[in-house]
Amino acid sequence: MKKYILLILKLIAAIIMLQTLFFKFTGAQESIALFTKIAGNNEAYMRIGTGVFELIASILLFTPNRTWLGALLTIGLMAGAIMSHLTILGIEHNGDSGTLFISATVTFISGIILLIFYRKNIPIVGNKL
Repeated sequence: MKKYILLILKLIAAIIMLQTLFFKFTGAQESIALFTKIAGNNEAYMRIGTGVFELIASILLFTPNRTWLGALLTIGLMAGAIMSHLTILGIEHNGDSGTLFISATVTFISGIILLIFYRKNIPIVGNKL
C-alpha cells in the first residue's frame, strides 16, 4: 500500500510540474506575464531556467536512489513559487482562482512527504535520520 501512495505522490508532483513546461518553453503570454512580474527584464532566463529545473526534478522523482534529490528540488522550486505568490503575484493571479498557488502547494506537500519517506537514501546523513 505504501508503495502505491508514494507512486501517486510522485505522479502528482511530476504531472503538475510537467504540465507547466509547455507554457514555459513555448513562451506562452500568460507565462511571460507571470515571470515578468517576478523577474522583470530577466523573465526569459527565470522562466526557462525554472522549467529546466522542474523537468530535472520530475525525472529524478522516478530515478531509483535519487528520488530524495527530486523531492528536495521539488520542495525548493515550489517554495519559490509559493513565496512569489505570497509576496509578488498574489494567491489569485490573472483570474485563475488560485489554481497556480494551489498546484504549487500540493506539489510542495507531495515533495515533503516523498523526502521524508526516501530520507534514508540521502548520502552521508541518510543513515542518521
